[in-house]
Amino acid sequence: MAYVDSLLSKCTCFSKLKQLQAHLIITGNFQFYTCRAKFLDFCAVSSAGNLPYATHIFRHITSPFKNEWNAIIRGLAQSHKPIDALTFYVSMSRSLCKPDALTCSFTLKACARALARSETPQLHTHVIRFGFDADVLLRTTLLDAYSKSGDLDYAYKVFDEMGVRDIASWNALIAGLAQGNRPTEALLLFKKMREEDMEPNEVTVLGALSACSQLGANKEGELVHEYIKSKNLDCKVIVCNAVIDMYAKCGVVGRAYEVFSEMKCLRTRVTWNTMIMALAIYGDGEQALELFERMGQAGIDPDSVSYLAAICACNHAGMVEEGMKLFDDMDRCGVSKNVKHYGSMVDLLGRAGRLEAAYKIVQSMPTFPDVVLWQTLLGASKTYGNVEMAEIASKKLVEMGSNHCGDFVLLSNLYAAQGRWHDVRRVREAMKGQDVKKVPGFSYIEVGGTIYKFMNGDKNHPKWNEIYWKLDEVSLRIREYGYVAETNYVFHDIGPEEKENALFYHSEKLAVAFGLISTPDRTCISVNKNLRICGDCHVVIKLISKIYEREIIVRDRTRFHRFKDGACSCKEYW
Repeated sequence: MAYVDSLLSKCTCFSKLKQLQAHLIITGNFQFYTCRAKFLDFCAVSSAGNLPYATHIFRHITSPFKNEWNAIIRGLAQSHKPIDALTFYVSMSRSLCKPDALTCSFTLKACARALARSETPQLHTHVIRFGFDADVLLRTTLLDAYSKSGDLDYAYKVFDEMGVRDIASWNALIAGLAQGNRPTEALLLFKKMREEDMEPNEVTVLGALSACSQLGANKEGELVHEYIKSKNLDCKVIVCNAVIDMYAKCGVVGRAYEVFSEMKCLRTRVTWNTMIMALAIYGDGEQALELFERMGQAGIDPDSVSYLAAICACNHAGMVEEGMKLFDDMDRCGVSKNVKHYGSMVDLLGRAGRLEAAYKIVQSMPTFPDVVLWQTLLGASKTYGNVEMAEIASKKLVEMGSNHCGDFVLLSNLYAAQGRWHDVRRVREAMKGQDVKKVPGFSYIEVGGTIYKFMNGDKNHPKWNEIYWKLDEVSLRIREYGYVAETNYVFHDIGPEEKENALFYHSEKLAVAFGLISTPDRTCISVNKNLRICGDCHVVIKLISKIYEREIIVRDRTRFHRFKDGACSCKEYW
């Protein structure tokens, strides 16, 4: 049947493939299952094929052979509905033709793509029952399925039980940990991999860079970057893009720009977009827009992501008119807008206090506003104390079934800021009734290659006594500069002293204090926070940067704040 392979390779479109099928039927070759299986596999998987047509042919086969089942399951596993591969796998298991190692491999790949967490363990039991668990490639596929479906404990178990691990095994777990909110473990595994003389490749470093990005681990990121350069992996644009993104998310935007400027490979649209967004979240709106212009001059037309990055740059820099011009230019240039563009414009206008204009943007949308957009308007209403607009946004969120704690907290905080404690209690009761829990604030800081996590009021760190002593010292020194605790950021009906104490032990202050006692004088302190930095912390860290002559970078949920000499890069606009 070698000639069938040759004929299939010449089929560059579906019509030619159908002509070949007609030829095989006329010559009688299509009755042979080996010929049919090759045809089905090509039709189900190749760009010239047609998966629905392959499935149609398959359904008319009276007793399909194993290769024919595998061809269809493989095609479905790679399709936009990979979950359908599981249905065919079940049907095959109930037929006279039982799955083999390839069948299990294709189905596990479908589980990974469909994020099928409950089905993956079931496939695992089949792999063991059929005696395929000694197959290294199959175990790696199983590990990948567990990782991508979010069952990282089982992924680790499979990894630990593997007698032989190849590069794909390490990569699957590192990527799974990095993407599954366990970035610290991903970096530890990356280190262990190198200690065991297994050489990371481009897939490995992408996982490690992702972990560094999440943690804001600049030092670890630098080590990964040094390895990339030593192995010449920076000749690949996807790796360079990830390095730029990593430095940007670690707050070292200057280093990100150096990598961007010195790239050995050709910059793609993704490269430009990544760098523009990096400058945007750092608050450097002018340079971001300059780069946006250079992108067009370099012959790369901006897409919807480019415009979103540029509008975000205007957003974080308070460049309202420029942002509105970009938004209008999208129509002129034929670039379609999506809900993120409308959301960014609502945020831009809302931050500038132009709430009525922001509301008009919402009303002008061709599609229904999503939850995030109403949350954005609610946040802006809270910032400017506009109760009426906040209640409109809050009502819409309730109608949409949003159960996010931030929705309730923002409205509650707005009422609290105006002393409307009855309304505060009403919102809090609604939170209890719907079992809504407030997301706790926490911050990360990297010291000596180790990542430390702090919660609000945390006393779990071995040096908590020293940290709190340092904060007491900070409190005394900043008062000499006229600091008064901004207790309006504590939205509880408690006394002034309790409010001040609640404020002064926020996670970002604890992390900065730990940085002060753990790093050499005049070195930079970098902190990563899961929520938006509060106004009081912003004031305190500005003063710390001046008094202790430190540069302090805080990455919060929306942007970077670079504190130096008593000022912040956000220019009080965040």
